[in-house]
Amino acid sequence: MKPKSKVLIIAGSDSSGGAGIQADIKTVSVLGSYAMTAITAITSQNTTGVISILPVPAKEISKQIEFTSKDIRPDAIKIGMLHSARVINSVLKSLKKIKVKKIILDPVMVAKGGTKLINDHSVEILKFKLIKKVSLITPNIPEAEILTKKKINNVEDMIDSGNILLKLGAKNVLVKGGHLNSGIMKDVFLNKKEIFVYKNRKIISNNTHGTGCTLSSAIATYYSCGKTLKKSCEMAIKYVNQAIGTSPKYGKGHGPINHLNIISIKKKFR
Repeated sequence: MKPKSKVLIIAGSDSSGGAGIQADIKTVSVLGSYAMTAITAITSQNTTGVISILPVPAKEISKQIEFTSKDIRPDAIKIGMLHSARVINSVLKSLKKIKVKKIILDPVMVAKGGTKLINDHSVEILKFKLIKKVSLITPNIPEAEILTKKKINNVEDMIDSGNILLKLGAKNVLVKGGHLNSGIMKDVFLNKKEIFVYKNRKIISNNTHGTGCTLSSAIATYYSCGKTLKKSCEMAIKYVNQAIGTSPKYGKGHGPINHLNIISIKKKFR
């Protein structure tokens, strides 16, 4: 099978294979596209937590982005873990040089086990500089709370939080509702023209490690193939839900999802 598109992933490595670059490559590949990478950090972790993070120097991250893109131009970019203000500024400069328009930002801030992955100064740079340069930002509820300094308890709060991010310069926002105590999974997509709530049955599982990485990479893949952002989000959410529902149940903590699940969506693409 020939790849449908090319996706560059800028993110950290997860030694357990459930999240980060490893999850991103699996996702992009299984959905039929070609994955390239710029590794921002090397983590030692498993399903029970993170024991160490080794940052990659900002210059080396930029080299990966620019040298790779010079030879194989990506159709879309997915950005995950950026561990410092220097790295974020360096990535911004590289993005300006390569001029790729379709960019999905997953603002990774805290690992599933609770380990903080980004410092406060970096959050400010991401909030006031980076989100203006991307097509879509995909925070979960804790990340949206950090970015907007607003407590989120329901869908209305998710919408309010999304609107704050739009006022900060975001073009499109997908606030993920997995942390809400509800039997129905509700994810809110919004921009200045529309608000749409995706509703799906919530799958109760301890095997959800890497869902955010996987979702943003799936969105980037569908978007790179020419789907609209709204349709890309819908398809990516369905892919992740099925991946959770068929998880292999590996590990003693927050286990990985099943990236190899195959989904069939019969709706006509827009």
